Amino acid sequence: MKEEKKLGLMPLILMIFTSVYGFNNIPRSYYLMGYAAIPWFVIAGILFFIPFAFMIAEFGSAFRNETGGMYSWMCKSVGPKYAFVGTLMWYTSYILWMVNVSSGIWVPVSNIIFGEDNTANWSLFGSQFLSGSRLLGLMAVAFFIIITYFDSKGIDKISAVTSVGGTAVLTINVLVVVGSIVMIIARHGQLEQPFIGLESLKTPLNAAYQGSPIMILSFIVYALFAYGGIEAVGGFVDKTENPKKNFPKGIVSAALVIVVGYALLIMLVGSFTNYSEILGSDSITLGNVSYVIMSNFAASFGKAFGASQATQVALAHGFARVYALIMLLALMGAMFTLVYSPLKQLIEGTPKELWPGKMGEISEDGMPRNAMWIQCTIVCIMVLLVSFGGDTMQQFFVILTAMVNVGMTVPYMFISFAFPKFKKMKDVDRSFVIYKSQTSANIWGYVVTLTLLLANVFAIIQPALDGDFKTTFWSLSGPVVFGLAAWIIYTSYEKRLKSNKDTAEETVEAGVTTGANG
Repeated sequence: MKEEKKLGLMPLILMIFTSVYGFNNIPRSYYLMGYAAIPWFVIAGILFFIPFAFMIAEFGSAFRNETGGMYSWMCKSVGPKYAFVGTLMWYTSYILWMVNVSSGIWVPVSNIIFGEDNTANWSLFGSQFLSGSRLLGLMAVAFFIIITYFDSKGIDKISAVTSVGGTAVLTINVLVVVGSIVMIIARHGQLEQPFIGLESLKTPLNAAYQGSPIMILSFIVYALFAYGGIEAVGGFVDKTENPKKNFPKGIVSAALVIVVGYALLIMLVGSFTNYSEILGSDSITLGNVSYVIMSNFAASFGKAFGASQATQVALAHGFARVYALIMLLALMGAMFTLVYSPLKQLIEGTPKELWPGKMGEISEDGMPRNAMWIQCTIVCIMVLLVSFGGDTMQQFFVILTAMVNVGMTVPYMFISFAFPKFKKMKDVDRSFVIYKSQTSANIWGYVVTLTLLLANVFAIIQPALDGDFKTTFWSLSGPVVFGLAAWIIYTSYEKRLKSNKDTAEETVEAGVTTGANG
């Protein structure tokens, strides 16, 4: 039998990097905080990313033969109900991601067609009511139904074509780094957004964040979200050469590369983006800021080399189209995969009897069709509720982004809180260990849990403190509604099990009585 090739240190670092690093986090972070975002990425890396990745690695190594992933980890460490609630809330983050992407995917479409985002001006038949966020909501519903239809037919090969988007996003990163450095040299070291040391790292450029500690603390959720995807790291332990030595090195090295990468790129965005000139407009949203900044990158490059105003505009529109096409391909590829992949993992990892009706059925080609259409209904309802909430485009994308950030980081608390209990387990294969003692497991398990809890509390309550109760409501809605749904589903399952057990016992007793009478 051919031996599986193991990962060396460099391939491991690259795999962790590609699982975690997201370019879109950079322009969004610069838009929210400017240079002041950098320290929070470092803090989130130290208090969350590195210790949590080590926990995932220990879980993944100890339970490498389990097919249920994080459900199996938590089930064996704490219990099945805890595991199911945590896993369903993890799945919730993908539901919220689908709501966000199906609504936001029209921004790159607009950039491809017009060279800029003008979705705020779109309307159906000239109707004011069916314009802006409402129209995007209706288009998102149609788009998601079509995606679900094709995926339910098993036509997931389209995602293979869109994998080119991942390579192209890497190319964009290289272009921004090289292009920014060339511009800095051409301008003799001058940055478009002046950097004045500690003051720039301390004071946000965004007026909304200035003088508001709660707003600044709420930003840590964005930094935590930027490290999302590390649950995939658990599967790399046994695929690594000399894991006891290489895996900790790989985690720390990848973390340093990612933290430095985020910090460097945020600095470089400032080198060609003057905050008040480029990002001061009300038309800038969390949905389109990446495209605005990348358009400005191309225009600034032309300006640095003496291009005319007309040439700068042409460069901006041209590069916006290229970047939008890359992001569209990447998002489409992710969407085709994630419409069925997390759902399939959730259903296959849990008892089939747990799911009501035919929801737990997986067809012969591996597609959870019934569950996919239930998922489609939930996503469409959420899209319509958010999009018809009467918000501006700016607020619409703030709500969508907040929902995803909170939805993705809350489930990690279940894993980190379960880790100390996992360390107490006996008869577990502990061939890979980072946390040598129960005390260190307890400390870091609770530090990570507390970091996630406080960050999400600040992120949820901050909008309400500013009178924006709608964003607070929607941020909280995903974890609360799906957490409650998970609790109800599992409690119902427990009742069915108990009822079946009681029925079986009564049948046995009746048989014994009949036999005795006979």
